[in-house]
Amino acid sequence: MDSNANLTQVDVAIVGGAMVGATTALGLAQQAQAAGKPLRIALIEAHQSGEHASGFDARAIAVAQGSIFALTQLGLWPKLAKLGTAIRDIHVSDRGHFGMTEINAERFHLDALGQVIELTRAGQILEAMLHKSDIEYYCPATLATIDSDQQQHLLTLDDGRQISCKLLIAADGLNSKVRELQQQPLDVNEFGQSAIIANITSRQPHHHMAWERFTENGPIALLPMADSAGQPRLSLVWAMATPLLEQHLALSDAEFLQALQQAFGNRAGDLINVGERHSYPLALSLMPRPAYHRTLYIGNAAQTLHPIAGQGFNLGMRDVMALIDVVTEALTQNEDVGGAKVIHHYLQSREVDRRETIASIELLVRGFSNQYWPLVAGRNLGLRLLSWLPPLKTPVAKRAMGWQGRQQSRCWARS
Repeated sequence: MDSNANLTQVDVAIVGGAMVGATTALGLAQQAQAAGKPLRIALIEAHQSGEHASGFDARAIAVAQGSIFALTQLGLWPKLAKLGTAIRDIHVSDRGHFGMTEINAERFHLDALGQVIELTRAGQILEAMLHKSDIEYYCPATLATIDSDQQQHLLTLDDGRQISCKLLIAADGLNSKVRELQQQPLDVNEFGQSAIIANITSRQPHHHMAWERFTENGPIALLPMADSAGQPRLSLVWAMATPLLEQHLALSDAEFLQALQQAFGNRAGDLINVGERHSYPLALSLMPRPAYHRTLYIGNAAQTLHPIAGQGFNLGMRDVMALIDVVTEALTQNEDVGGAKVIHHYLQSREVDRRETIASIELLVRGFSNQYWPLVAGRNLGLRLLSWLPPLKTPVAKRAMGWQGRQQSRCWARS
């Protein structure tokens, strides 16, 4: 590969600078510094973070307690914590049937099961941290080509600048440009559903409760958010068959709120306002092997999940932590950070968690989208057993909070 004035040489290049990519860059830099090892990092992101928070319609995600633990280890959560709205209780129910249960943070000696944060504001904080770091930050910039040899990749950006790297990390989402250029396979399993996302205000306070309501047309999730103009605000994800979604998008705000209230019920109080509605198709996408020559795929570039249990970002955060672990280990051993050993160790560390999480989400989607009466009876009995026999909630809560490996041993010994 020829050198030129536009060429920057780094150890690790990350494509995609949203939550997963930015966290990876900052976390790698922090861990390398803690280990006393130099690590040159480049981050390529197509879109700049907005200058102002997006107000009422800000998109939100649930950050599970396991992910908060990970972000705290990386020194990032203290910067993001002020954005969080705590989830202290989760209420799960099956509309029209007897099954329901609750998971409570107090039961596990925790202040919260997770936190809901607004992505735009989180992006602004992470972007400011990137500008203050030694990370080579290319934004706005998009990847145009990848040329590879045995020792490195040569990345060419849309403006002609070039970056050589030993390890390439694809954190660029479902429609990954890295995956496209490397012609790697992606398995897609369509659910026949799409989701409506929007922010809602209710007449009564949410008291830090999150709701998951299964209906005959698909699950409804409502997450607590910070108040807006003194009114309690909730983040809505409503999954349904795609033809039904088109009908619901065409409704007026008042008609939509009425339909939502009828489907969800009154547990969250009267729903009185809805913001801008967005939609996207739901599918399970999975890279069978989220790696290639000197390349690792993480987050939504490696897999996307149905939002039924809010585990997409949290599974991606576990990708991030595993990646940081294997790269840091390679640094401390003075090994090639993009070598076959690093790739193999990463794949090995993620295999079981990916498989089990994806299987559990598929089981939930299939089990709660089916009106076959033995399945209906079985799932409702299961929800009731969780209420009647509280110890049964522990494995369910562990998965909901994203606790894995050493995280479990540190937290769950107390519960």
